Amino acid sequence: MEGLNCWEYYLCGREVGGINSEELGTCPASTLYHNSGINGGTFSGRYCWTVEGTLCDSEIQGGLEDKLLNCINCSFLKSVNVEQGREFILMPQKIHQNK
Repeated sequence: MEGLNCWEYYLCGREVGGINSEELGTCPASTLYHNSGINGGTFSGRYCWTVEGTLCDSEIQGGLEDKLLNCINCSFLKSVNVEQGREFILMPQKIHQNK
C-alpha cells in the first residue's frame, strides 16, 4: 500500500471522475495541484490533512484547526509519516518576508 493517495487508501470515490464525485462532490485533495509531490503524492493526496472539505468518517471536514485535531490519529496520516520518514511534511512552512 506504500505511496497511495488518500482516495486510493480509503476508496472514497471522490477523486476526479470517481464513483462518488457526482453525488458527494469532487474532493479538493484530488484537485489542489500546488500540493503535488508533497509526501510523494498526486495533488494533495498525501497531504489531505491540510485541505478543507475532505470526507473523513463520512463527514465533510471544515476548518484546518478542527480538521487537524481529527486527523492527528488518522491511520492514513500515520502511514504516510512512516513511509516518508525524515522527509515527512505535516504542515506547510511559513514564508518569512523581509520588510
